[in-house]
Amino acid sequence: MKEYKLKKENTCPLNSKIDYKNELNEEQLNVVLNGEGPCLVLAGAGSGKTRTLVYRVAYLVEKGIDPKNILLVTFTNKAAREMLNRVETLLKCQPKGLWGGTFHHIGNMILRRYAKILGYANNFNILDEEDSKNLLKAVMGEMQINYKEKYFPKADLILNIISFASNSQKPILDVITDKYNYLDPKLIPVIEAIEREYQKKKLKSNVMDFDDLLTNWLKLLKKDKNAKEKLSAQFKYILVDEYQDTNKIQSEIIYELSSAHNNVLVVGDDCQSIYSFRAADINNILDFPNRLPKTKIFKLVTNYRSSHQILDLANHSIGNNLNQYKKELQTIREGAVKPALVPTKDSYQQADFICQRILELQEEGESLNDMAILFRSSFQVMEMELELNKRNIPYVMRGGIRFFEQAHIKDVVAYLKIFANFKDELSWKRVLLLYEGIGPSNAERIWQEVIKYSDLKKAVAELLNLPFSVKVTRSLEQLNFLLEILLKQEKDFIATAIRQILKNNYEDYIKNNFENAKDRIEDLVQLANFALTYEKLEDFLSDVTLSESFKGETVENYGEGPDEQIVLSTIHQAKGLEWKHVFILGLVEGQFPHYKIYDRPQEIEEERRLFYVAVTRAKDELYLTYPIISTSYLTGTNINRPSIFVTELDSKLFEEWRVDDDNDYTDDDIDYDAENPFSGHEFLKTIRYDDK
Repeated sequence: MKEYKLKKENTCPLNSKIDYKNELNEEQLNVVLNGEGPCLVLAGAGSGKTRTLVYRVAYLVEKGIDPKNILLVTFTNKAAREMLNRVETLLKCQPKGLWGGTFHHIGNMILRRYAKILGYANNFNILDEEDSKNLLKAVMGEMQINYKEKYFPKADLILNIISFASNSQKPILDVITDKYNYLDPKLIPVIEAIEREYQKKKLKSNVMDFDDLLTNWLKLLKKDKNAKEKLSAQFKYILVDEYQDTNKIQSEIIYELSSAHNNVLVVGDDCQSIYSFRAADINNILDFPNRLPKTKIFKLVTNYRSSHQILDLANHSIGNNLNQYKKELQTIREGAVKPALVPTKDSYQQADFICQRILELQEEGESLNDMAILFRSSFQVMEMELELNKRNIPYVMRGGIRFFEQAHIKDVVAYLKIFANFKDELSWKRVLLLYEGIGPSNAERIWQEVIKYSDLKKAVAELLNLPFSVKVTRSLEQLNFLLEILLKQEKDFIATAIRQILKNNYEDYIKNNFENAKDRIEDLVQLANFALTYEKLEDFLSDVTLSESFKGETVENYGEGPDEQIVLSTIHQAKGLEWKHVFILGLVEGQFPHYKIYDRPQEIEEERRLFYVAVTRAKDELYLTYPIISTSYLTGTNINRPSIFVTELDSKLFEEWRVDDDNDYTDDDIDYDAENPFSGHEFLKTIRYDDK
């Protein structure tokens, strides 16, 4: 018999072939060569942290560390694939056995081996979001809870509460009190009971949801000494990316896994910790040296992205935070222009300015793909989207749905469409389905009755005479009450109608159906303010419909075609990205920083970190814009206070631009000093302006 030997696949040759000194700067090289023991790498924006991690892994493999003894943890599958591919390219071989992936991916692999210790079989299934929701509904059904009732928190919301409690390691009571305090306190014991039964149901069904991949992994390490010792001995080198975004469970997992060797190197930037709403805990990175004595701290501060003018502004701003590791970004790039501070008359002129500047840059040969408009909250881009549409500037929305396409906006607009066009079947049915007891079949029956009448007023009067169940009749009474109120409105009809819709049940509907209820309610308050600029309902609906239907397609004879479009993005979604030209809009108190800091002053530092992230997305040009005047449904016309993130800047760090237009507006109309835009603006004070 002939023997055929297989070569040892993917064995990487020993001895260094990578010229680390020439391929890394001194800061990066220091990490790669000296990353033994507990290490904290503070990697500033644009400083090459991914490159440093990749070269550190390659260095370990070249020094003879078995790849199966290396664990590389990332926050996205995309980042994991990119890093592993770059390691392979760098080594010119595949380091077989290297553990790399997200926390959830690694947790799944480990739990497949040890699930029986926790009472699961190794062939457990993983629930996706839809599966989790259906299982939770099954649990509530078995508990005889009417989860279909319109004003009982929906399964999605309860899952979000359970998930946040799990990831933050806080009791349900604390999570609801702190994050969902608009819910009825009587619901707390009910949700706690649902959570207990949900956990039992998963174990009984041999299934885990995404959060279980972390909680059960940590439970395994704490419960079983042998499993912990084996895993800790295996992972002799642990590297963690984006450590500032870890939650309490993830940090505890890392401490448990590193207990045998303490060779744990975490990379992150405390100045970019902006995800506390997802249970990320900045204290994980701030307390790391205290948790692991003899921690070596490295700093990557050479920025390869932004001009020195942009970095000077970023450094000055973040320097106002107290809870941080002090560091200042340095650049190798010279810039031609200072950041621009652009006060505008109002949000319409703000949008006008940004659009005109975009088109000017394009005429100068810049691509739309190299530009971005960043914002703190979704309602800030209402006027921006409308102006982009009117000027046929293609754009793509990152970090959510376009403002006028969001469910809560479309719900409220549906009410208004009924007034504009009594025969709008789709709007009637969308509104009816918001009410308890009214499903698709009842909505169809009600619609068939509505179209028998000649106008809305007659239909409203007859709705209560229809033969329906007590629950449906009660809902029709609520709808009838609201429509009668709206029919009597004359002044500022659109804005008044939006406020009345919110007041009459829809605010409660939002609270029980959406996780980010406060933000959605604020969106509708701002929509009412926005509507004050319209006298005719049909004009308002036309602009809204224009925004809904415009998807950023190329219009005839327009520019470079469909592949070129400007990015509109929340700052949270912009983290990790970069553009040559960046516009940050709406820099006024109560918008950015968010108004939540009035109740939670301690959150001002995370808001400032958010501003820092936004600023450091820009490579060449940065525009900071804010509207001087805003109109409120409740308080009339007001002068906005510029954001504290602007007023605390040294005026030498930016160039102020003064926007002129062809209308009759002058600086004499308001108490505004163009030479000193911050004068007269005391902290957290809004000055009333009565339009003449």
